[in-house]
Amino acid sequence: MSVPVNPAPKNAIKSILNYQWIVLNIGFFLFLAFIAILYIANGHLADKTIRKINTTKKELKELQFEYKTVKADLMRRSRAVEIENALAPYGLAVAKDMPVRLQIENKFSTKNLNK
Repeated sequence: MSVPVNPAPKNAIKSILNYQWIVLNIGFFLFLAFIAILYIANGHLADKTIRKINTTKKELKELQFEYKTVKADLMRRSRAVEIENALAPYGLAVAKDMPVRLQIENKFSTKNLNK
């Protein structure tokens, strides 16, 4: 048995791409179309995720700057001199003498507590 040789090479493509061949491989074409749709959808999802990450990074950077600003302001306001200046209009000032310690007499005897 010998393999038949096609005398006209122009008809070789037409003989491969005939109606029966397309019908037999329709499942494969649908599979390729489904894979192409998944590929495109994955690309769009990746772009959306990257945009969301960049937005979150920008918000995080702004919040970090705000945190540092508020922290520096709090450190400045919590200095002793600043507190004294803020309380001066209310008539409050730092005491110059040491506080007096009050002694409380013990009304209960230790004998009653041990029973």
